[in-house]
Amino acid sequence: MTASPSNFINQLFFGYQNSAALKAALELDVFTAIGEGSTDAAAIAARCNASLRGIAALCDSLVVMGFLTKLPHSYALSPDAAAFLDRRSPMCIAGIHDFLAAPEFVALVFQDPAGAVRRGGAPGLANVAPDHPIWVRFARAMGPFMALDAKLVAEHAGDAPPRRVLDISASHGLYGIAFGKRFPECRITGLDWSAVVAVARENAAAAGMADRYDTIAGDAFKVAWGEGYDWVLVPNFLHHFDAPSCTVILRRAHAALSPGGRVAIVEWVPNEDRISPLVPALFAMTMLLTTPGGATYTAPELAAILADAGFSSPEVTPLVPTPLTLLVARAQ
Repeated sequence: MTASPSNFINQLFFGYQNSAALKAALELDVFTAIGEGSTDAAAIAARCNASLRGIAALCDSLVVMGFLTKLPHSYALSPDAAAFLDRRSPMCIAGIHDFLAAPEFVALVFQDPAGAVRRGGAPGLANVAPDHPIWVRFARAMGPFMALDAKLVAEHAGDAPPRRVLDISASHGLYGIAFGKRFPECRITGLDWSAVVAVARENAAAAGMADRYDTIAGDAFKVAWGEGYDWVLVPNFLHHFDAPSCTVILRRAHAALSPGGRVAIVEWVPNEDRISPLVPALFAMTMLLTTPGGATYTAPELAAILADAGFSSPEVTPLVPTPLTLLVARAQ
């Protein structure tokens, strides 16, 4: 008897279809519609301005994927969908599809994966024009996804109120804003491309911090950072670059800090086996497919880069329950 492909292999090759289904559900606001009480296929179709055939196929797929449950004549949200995909929830991250499923990003992953493996990298978003709209979409879409991480980083800052904090590649600005919320006298500076840093300013104003949120627009490798900061935040940035480039950035951080100041790195940090935990381990492939030289770094690798840049051995803290890790080191 000829063997057939396992369900596991089939699921992997149809993974793009699952992503497309989730993207459709988010764009149509299916989860919010069900949460508000439109629970049968006809009501969901009417609420989402979609065909009955389309909604039935989509919702049944979402049941199989675990986002919905199904009764004979109605659908209901799973706990995860209710918490993270219903737009009425304060923890909603439904907007992430605007970046993670953006045509530019998906094209990078699918255009030539074997070529990226052969070359050891891809042209990637790093070569996209600095003020390309995709970076603004990233800032708007990924902010809610990073809100908890930002809060956890600020909570690990100790009790000594910093006077000045610099947030590198600020994007949505939430990491710096979290420091500003915890330390009301602290002044925050966000650095990013001009079109992106405008989003950080909007978020700072919404947080009541417009009068103490400054910005620097430009390339983090080239623009002047200033000096005298108590903290330099480097969240979700180093993975875009090779180790020598990471050393350059951290040397710039060292030069910008006051004596004894601290750098806070937030990253997807795999264990030394590089196959666990699951999300950081898989993120290495994301970097291979979407950047020329980006990578995930283990804690010992980051400690070595920090030492080269003049920092102490870092304190390493998993930001549970998220998959990210915080490394804090002092300028020596």
